[in-house]
Amino acid sequence: METKTLPIAELRKLLAAVSDHGKQHLVEVEADLLQTTFLLSEAIEKLSSSFTAVHEAISAQQQVIDTLVAKYAIEQPILEKLDAYKSKIGDEVNVVITSLQFQDLTSQLVARTIKRVNGLKDLLHELESHSNEMDPGHEHEEIVKFLEEMSRSLQVGSRALSGGLRQSVGQQDMATGEIDLF
Repeated sequence: METKTLPIAELRKLLAAVSDHGKQHLVEVEADLLQTTFLLSEAIEKLSSSFTAVHEAISAQQQVIDTLVAKYAIEQPILEKLDAYKSKIGDEVNVVITSLQFQDLTSQLVARTIKRVNGLKDLLHELESHSNEMDPGHEHEEIVKFLEEMSRSLQVGSRALSGGLRQSVGQQDMATGEIDLF
C-alpha cells in the first residue's frame, strides 16, 4: 500500500495567504465602517442644524403673525387655522429632530461590526501563527495536532465573537431615547 504524504508546505502557504488576504480585506472593511460613521455623524449634525433653523424661522414668522393678529381684527376661524398650522409645524419639526437620534443606534451597530471585524482579524492571525515550520519526521502527528489546535482556537474565537455581540442595540424612546433593535 502506497502512503501519500500531505503537502504540508503548501498547506502552510495556503493558511498564511488566506490569513494575509483576509486581514487586508478586514482592514478595508473597518476603514469603510469608520468612514461611514463619520459621514453619518456629519449628515445628522447638518440635518439637525437645518431643522433647528427651520423651526427658528417658523417661530419668528409666528411672532410676525401674532403681531398682525393683535393689530388687525382677524376672524376666529382664520385664527384657529393659524394656530393649528403652528402646532402641526412645531410637532413635525420636533418629530424630525427627534428621529435623527437613530445615529446612536447605527453607531452602536457600526461599533459592534468593527468588534466583529477585529475578532475575525484575530482569528486570521491565529491561522497565520500556525503556519510555521514542522519537523518533517513528525509531519503527520504535528499536522493533526496543528489542525486540532486550530479548530479549538477558531471555536473559542467564534464563541467570543458571537457571545458579546448578540445583544440588541438600544436607546430610550426617540423623545427620551427608548428604542430597541434586534
